[in-house]
Amino acid sequence: MRKIVIATTAAVAALSLAACSEKTQDTTEAAASSAADDINAMASDAASAVDNAGDKVKGSAADAAEDASEAADDARDAAADAAASAEQAAKDAAAEMDNNNTGNKPNQ
Repeated sequence: MRKIVIATTAAVAALSLAACSEKTQDTTEAAASSAADDINAMASDAASAVDNAGDKVKGSAADAAEDASEAADDARDAAADAAASAEQAAKDAAAEMDNNNTGNKPNQ
């Protein structure tokens, strides 16, 4: 009788351990699945952040190129205006010299 009680107790203990082990395994699988989902979500967020940063850099580069082009246009226009002013000043000076050389006084 004693052997039967010990064998029954051992069987009950073994079944209890098996049930605990299965529950532990299910819990471990759930935790691993949750961790994998979290990692995938973080990787997706990181990829989105990189894409957004790339878009911002691309936009900034395009803006900088546009600003540089506008500055070059402005510089070209200013140089053309300065050249026209210098040409007019040279013509005025030549006319003044001609007037002084011929004894004519400039129109006032």
